[in-house]
Amino acid sequence: MINRITKPLVLSLSLAVTGVLAPLTVSAMDVGVQTAATQAALTPAAALQKLKDGNKRFLAGDMQNRDLMAQVKATSTGQYPHSIVLSCIDSRVPPELVFDQGLGDIFAPRVAGNYVDTDMLGNMEFGAAVAGSKLIVVLGHSECGAVKGACDNVKLGNLTHTLTNLAPAVYEVTDVPGERSSKNAAFVDAVAHKNVNLMVDNILARSPTLAGLVDEGKLMVVGAMYNVSTGTVTFMD
Repeated sequence: MINRITKPLVLSLSLAVTGVLAPLTVSAMDVGVQTAATQAALTPAAALQKLKDGNKRFLAGDMQNRDLMAQVKATSTGQYPHSIVLSCIDSRVPPELVFDQGLGDIFAPRVAGNYVDTDMLGNMEFGAAVAGSKLIVVLGHSECGAVKGACDNVKLGNLTHTLTNLAPAVYEVTDVPGERSSKNAAFVDAVAHKNVNLMVDNILARSPTLAGLVDEGKLMVVGAMYNVSTGTVTFMD
């Protein structure tokens, strides 16, 4: 006989006619996943703060303890991510981990060099205009192999075409002394930062849909850099 629920979470219980207690079902909010209501209540600034707070937890080794299988069940009928994080395919920069986010919290498209093309814009338009995300982050990182390849004008199969998307950033960095190649760490870092800035600009310039959401205050588009040596994410102004 259950007299009371000791946990502060609200659990839904059902009792069969035979008197056998049916399996517990836990609501989406109980297991910490985004819902339509929590997403709608968020501002773009609040979504950004969620990512900043998550990276602080990641750095402190104090990441949230999540029941991932419960989150699988809670998100099985819908998703309401608060943010879209475009990042590189680099194995050291998984956005869900470095921002300490759970299932259903963020869209996480990834491509070498975190560049934006027509297909990526379509993905972002779905995430923001259809699925309701409030924030887009273009996340670059230090020691980026794609950026180094672009700096060196690497030619290799289909990678050659991929790296052309980063070429504008290489051309625009003109104020770093020394060799204009991957051997110059300062040059590589400057190109990585410039690439993020250009991609943020491209999103707003090439997608009237996303630019319109920004103008209405429903969306924010920002750039950020991840340091692969420290785990720190630095957001750009």
